[in-house]
Amino acid sequence: MSEILVMCFEVFLAVSWFFALWAWRNRRMIGWNWPLMGMLPTLLLHVDRIHDTCTEILRRSRRGTFRFQGPWFANMEILGTANPADVHYIMSSNFQNFPKGPVFREMFDVLGEGIFNADSDSWKHQRRAARALIGHQRFHRCLSKISFEKVEKGLVSVLEMVCREKQVIDLQDLFQRLTFDTTCALVTGYDPGCLSVDLPDVPFSKAMDDAEEAIFMRHVLPDRVWKLQRWLGVGSERKLSKAWGVLDSVIGKYIAMKREELRRGKLMDHEEEDGADLLTSYINGGDDAPSQYLKCDDKFLRDTILNLMIAGRDTTSSALTWFMWLVSTHPEVEKKIRDELSSICDPSEESHKWRIFKIDEINKLVYMHGAMCEALRLYPPVPFQHKEPMKPDILPSGHYVHPKMKVMFFLYAMGRMESIWGKDCLEFKPERWISERGTIKHEPSYKFLAFNAGPRTCLGREVAFTQMKMVAATVIHNYQVRVVEGHRVAPNCSVILYMRHGLKVRVAKRMI
Repeated sequence: MSEILVMCFEVFLAVSWFFALWAWRNRRMIGWNWPLMGMLPTLLLHVDRIHDTCTEILRRSRRGTFRFQGPWFANMEILGTANPADVHYIMSSNFQNFPKGPVFREMFDVLGEGIFNADSDSWKHQRRAARALIGHQRFHRCLSKISFEKVEKGLVSVLEMVCREKQVIDLQDLFQRLTFDTTCALVTGYDPGCLSVDLPDVPFSKAMDDAEEAIFMRHVLPDRVWKLQRWLGVGSERKLSKAWGVLDSVIGKYIAMKREELRRGKLMDHEEEDGADLLTSYINGGDDAPSQYLKCDDKFLRDTILNLMIAGRDTTSSALTWFMWLVSTHPEVEKKIRDELSSICDPSEESHKWRIFKIDEINKLVYMHGAMCEALRLYPPVPFQHKEPMKPDILPSGHYVHPKMKVMFFLYAMGRMESIWGKDCLEFKPERWISERGTIKHEPSYKFLAFNAGPRTCLGREVAFTQMKMVAATVIHNYQVRVVEGHRVAPNCSVILYMRHGLKVRVAKRMI
């Protein structure tokens, strides 16, 4: 018995000595590289604040680039970068060698073969079609009409009710409802009416959130783990499966309704006057439509609608939420925005009269535009992206990459790098975006990546700014928004950067 105890004690000492030597050798490393498990335990330990952890690591890394090593048994080798030169090389200079790739498509499989997942000719055809439709006057008439009506009859109605009853409201939820309604109307032609005073449940919106959280977990777990979860139907993969069913059901209903409407010739008589939704344009075809490049069957329409819904609903509502939080917590910025709004009002009306601003008015707003760019710099709606090299390559930072490696760039971290934005990089300074002549200062897309860069630059950039300005101008000019005391603001863990606990605020009418 005593011999067994001595033997166990000797084994314990040997193991302890091994880990002590390993810890001493790795004491200066940014991320601890554990035996067998690699850096995965460190990643999982900090997953709750993953964006800030990655920022801290990249700040301390050579040239803002860090090599993550996963478990020895898993294909989880990742090169993370916040280096603008690397981003420019990947997104523009050597774009052909860094497609989305099969791993990306598998991780984002719920998006199907839509434009976010597509590569090569499929991507080119989809982008050409989307550019033609989004750039057409029909769409812009539709955008102007729907955005104004949703702010006037939806957002304002809810805010007036909140003011009257002195309620606490989750502004993030409100913006998600608004952008879901507007995006759904712009893409499909149907307004689900989620932004109303009774704030109804939105199964489709909840399904999108669940799907995005599951996709995020696929980024932090070895592929064998989440694929096993998918096969067993457990964990985040179970949530994704249920969400997928909801998304397919709702989108399928919209497509069937639209096809039946068009089959029976029930096109709106005022289509030319008010514009057309994208689903109608895709199905109808025409000289500038996608039918000459793409097969617009129900599968294609399903994937396209879902991709456009995520682009319109998620990114815009995320940006609006962070922007309103930053403005409401920086009174000096809030005052400058209000002064600018007053300056574009008609001189014949009172400078502080209650009003909703129109598209042709908000296009003149320089300071607000700068404030929105600054919010997007600090809180980009898509906090990270990843690519896969087709062939071995060497990045400008000097790091070697190969086809079995993921290359990730962290937009959230890039906005917080002194090497990119200077010592005041953590400050919210709209002036950063305004030139000495009082115009908007241009920053290269590989430095300010909120709307992507290179050939994949976001086609909806102007649409997003238009919607954001219309909403923000109406709220800031007419209401006083203050965050509830004690409310904790922190980023969530998802592929879309939302606030984990929402944005709980009190809203009051301005004394004007």
